[in-house]
Amino acid sequence: MPDKIIIIGAGVIGAASALALQADGSDVVLIDRKAPCAGASFGNAGVIVNGSCVPTAMPGILFDVVRMLGQTLPPLSIRPTYFHKILPWLLQFIWQSRTAAVKRNATHLHALSEHAVTSWQRLVGTSTLSCLLEETGWLKVYESEKTFAATSKARKLMDETGSKYEVLSAAEILDLEPALAPIFNFGLYQKDCLRIVSPKRLVQGMVDLLLSRGGAFTQFAVERIQLESEKVSLTGPTGILNADKVVVAAGAWSRSLARQLGDDVPLDTERGYHLMLPASTPSLLNGPVMNGESSFVLSPMEDGLRLTSQVEFGGLCADPDYARVRSLLPVAKRMLPGLDAREESVWMGFRPSLPDSLPVLGFSSKSNRVLYAFGHQHLGMTLGAISGSVVADLVAGRKPIMDVSPYNPQRF
Repeated sequence: MPDKIIIIGAGVIGAASALALQADGSDVVLIDRKAPCAGASFGNAGVIVNGSCVPTAMPGILFDVVRMLGQTLPPLSIRPTYFHKILPWLLQFIWQSRTAAVKRNATHLHALSEHAVTSWQRLVGTSTLSCLLEETGWLKVYESEKTFAATSKARKLMDETGSKYEVLSAAEILDLEPALAPIFNFGLYQKDCLRIVSPKRLVQGMVDLLLSRGGAFTQFAVERIQLESEKVSLTGPTGILNADKVVVAAGAWSRSLARQLGDDVPLDTERGYHLMLPASTPSLLNGPVMNGESSFVLSPMEDGLRLTSQVEFGGLCADPDYARVRSLLPVAKRMLPGLDAREESVWMGFRPSLPDSLPVLGFSSKSNRVLYAFGHQHLGMTLGAISGSVVADLVAGRKPIMDVSPYNPQRF
């Protein structure tokens, strides 16, 4: 009989892993405390950034953090009541901003992301999911020469790893996105990137595909994970589930489960926000655009225009602070004069992040019956398909397409 594998987490990483494991012949059950795509996978900007290589911790990040905290509309904030809890993570984060560590992390990040687009194309194949991915590229725009010059370190990393990009002039920016205000003098454009017209429909479609091929989804909140002689036991408020193997892909909720198995992975959560604004006919933007000055993204979705922004450290329990993302609307209106700035919905979610900007992909230190796949920070959608492929390879004992030792859960 095929192994019964339970995947904890029905976001993009869990769903992609489920499909890859099912294709190998495993009996796959996907579980989540909520419905599929109810977490960070739901609220992102919908960009698959092929060849992404720039870690969050860059040289000089400590001074950048201090500067950002003093801005009127800072892209980063730390809840005062959470500072003592996030401090150990921040110290590791700053340690990862050393030049040698940055180069190493960039290399390992690129080793995964260079397969992003091809992995997604292979995963969706000729299914109905293929219509949810469009080749639009990824554009970042800058008004001032000073702000653009600050990207020099990132561009150097892209050059060193072979990530393809173009530097655009003001005229070239408007050729790509005519609806933008003519205020941007510099652009960074990555042509070989995809946009997802609906992240929720993509992940839900993946789950539906799993079910149509004989897999299962169960709403189940895991409180306890235990290794037994020949199985893994999961305990929750509604009972106990048993499996031959388990994949922990529970995003920001993964740390407590790994800790129960003796792996104290330094995972924390970056709380991210988005606003949904009314759709335009035709759409004002051809693809997602990041404002380099204010660090927010305007991304056209099938149900409207999404404004995503903010990194907030405040843990999993504090109430959302929507005022900060709403304060960006005047800046967005200046960027895109035709924007209809009426708020249709607002959202906050939890990005599972590690200090070195690399995910965890590997087995528990206690048993190869439990595999971890979490910590994809801002790149969950980008790395979803390739991570699922790596998970299936590791479970099957195959050698993945890249060296996976840099993503080992015990590297910290």
